[in-house]
Amino acid sequence: MLHIRPSNFHECIHNPLYSLSFRILTSNLKPLSHLSSQHLFFPHSDHHRLLPPQQPMADASGDAKDIEKLYEYGERLNEAKDKSQNEDDYKNIIASATSTNIKARQLAAQLIPRFFKFFPGLSGTAVDAHIDLCEAEELGIRVQAIRGLPLFCKDTPEHIPKIVDILAQLLIAENVERDAVHKALLSLLRQDVKASLTALFKHIESVDEPIADDKPIADDNRERTLIFIRDKVFPIKSELLKPQEQMERHITDLIKKSLQDVTGAEFKMFMDFLKSLNIFGDKAPTERVQELIEIIESQADLDAPFDVSDGDHIDRLISCLYMALPFFLRGASSSKFINYLNKNIIPIFDKLPEERKVDLLKNLAECSPYATPQDSRNILPSIVQLLKKYMPARKTGEEMNFTYVECLLYTFHHLAHKAPNATNSLCGYKIVTGQPSDRLGEDFSEFYKDFTERLKCVEELAKATMKKLTQGMAQQNKTMATAISDEEKATIKTQKQNATTGLRTCNNILAMTQPLHSKSPSFIGDKKINLSWKEAVKTVAPSTNATGVKRAGSTTNGSGNYANKRGRGGGGNQLVHRAFEGISHGGRGGGGGQGRGWGRRGRGRGRGYR
Repeated sequence: MLHIRPSNFHECIHNPLYSLSFRILTSNLKPLSHLSSQHLFFPHSDHHRLLPPQQPMADASGDAKDIEKLYEYGERLNEAKDKSQNEDDYKNIIASATSTNIKARQLAAQLIPRFFKFFPGLSGTAVDAHIDLCEAEELGIRVQAIRGLPLFCKDTPEHIPKIVDILAQLLIAENVERDAVHKALLSLLRQDVKASLTALFKHIESVDEPIADDKPIADDNRERTLIFIRDKVFPIKSELLKPQEQMERHITDLIKKSLQDVTGAEFKMFMDFLKSLNIFGDKAPTERVQELIEIIESQADLDAPFDVSDGDHIDRLISCLYMALPFFLRGASSSKFINYLNKNIIPIFDKLPEERKVDLLKNLAECSPYATPQDSRNILPSIVQLLKKYMPARKTGEEMNFTYVECLLYTFHHLAHKAPNATNSLCGYKIVTGQPSDRLGEDFSEFYKDFTERLKCVEELAKATMKKLTQGMAQQNKTMATAISDEEKATIKTQKQNATTGLRTCNNILAMTQPLHSKSPSFIGDKKINLSWKEAVKTVAPSTNATGVKRAGSTTNGSGNYANKRGRGGGGNQLVHRAFEGISHGGRGGGGGQGRGWGRRGRGRGRGYR
């Protein structure tokens, strides 16, 4: 049987602090066991009809009389001008909720809520009896009782939070019963969206850890509530959220409270919904966009110390940084993320899991155009150190990670564009801004020599790799022509795609190293470079003056002039290997780099991102 209220219900119902409180909160409550599939089987034969134990089957004439009496009670109440004079009729209707007659209880499930508002003195008894009907073994009675729940609030809206609370608990039902719950909830949402949403979100927000026996039920109920909100509420937000600005603000506040304990997928779902609200739309002021960034920053735990062994925190940090990128583009500050990376992550970069390093560098590269001049100056020394680590000073036969170098060069250019003279003491350049930070009187020539030698080595390796990739693609074209099976063709197609990406990576590297040989280089601060993992942008017409217009793919994305030049030296490397072997390398997971998603983190701190 379904039990969704304390046993001393009659005492609670008359206490204003507990009126209509049916939540499963105490250990003496039984689980919602009747909703399992084994209790949804009803034999067709009356001979096998399920009846309460040790109770004789009512004869047909008795059943008919019970139904006839219920109709009489209902007709008298319906016709009475002063319905309070017919209290006995309503009491008899309530009493029929415990009848052995299935049809009588179904009829009671219709009549109890219909006349509920006329008998406030019987409200506790009436609701108690109706909830008994929601607990019935018979599916038809439960469905009828669920359909009647919104009627308790039609003329007494003060009951909406408690009835929504009941219905939210019933979301774990299946099939026709679940459909009835959905319709009942939507009915109440349309009646009072604010009160209904508030009650509904209480099933998502972090609460005290449930006792062991009820934990699976509580988790399942929370998940079903999330699914209902995602599938039934979010799609009709324009219909429900009125007045618009007020209600969009209200649901935003509810979502914020719910984010203390969410999985990665849940967090993304909520953020996608918030982005769709008008208050955060394209015309929203910067402070509104900053509000979204602050939500993401909180989820990333940027105020918490970093533990490199905490894979969950690493996943959340990288995933949240990726989610933040579109908001940086719209004017929100990237300072908190960049300063956290500079202080906590880059110094221990080598200790990060290998599969997460490239994700981090890609996200850092994409957010670098939005760094402030001060943030750029602060993080540039760390970026230069990483660059020197991954740009070899001479060819040693070891593989160079081209993706790392592409990311770091892109980041370096955009940061140096914001704080150019900071590179004087880091790379030995001679950039004059007239500021003391130029440090022109100091000798950094050794830094310049070291940096440019590394650039030359990188260029030679990139050119040699491009030569091999181009040769490999020619061979792949021949192999494709003779391939027979779909599996062979799919493998070759993957190899060609990887080779194309490899060429784009190498072309980008060469396009970014070339200007850095000058003693006073011009750093790339626009969108000329289209990063290799991003889709190539088709330009309608070439433009040489306007910034923000991406070059056509032939310039830096795999088919430019560098591809036709002969490279010197350079052994095998990972770009060539994966192009020939069809191995996907580097990236931020499926769905365009949305991170790996995180699992449950535990109450009070949120649900993990692993």
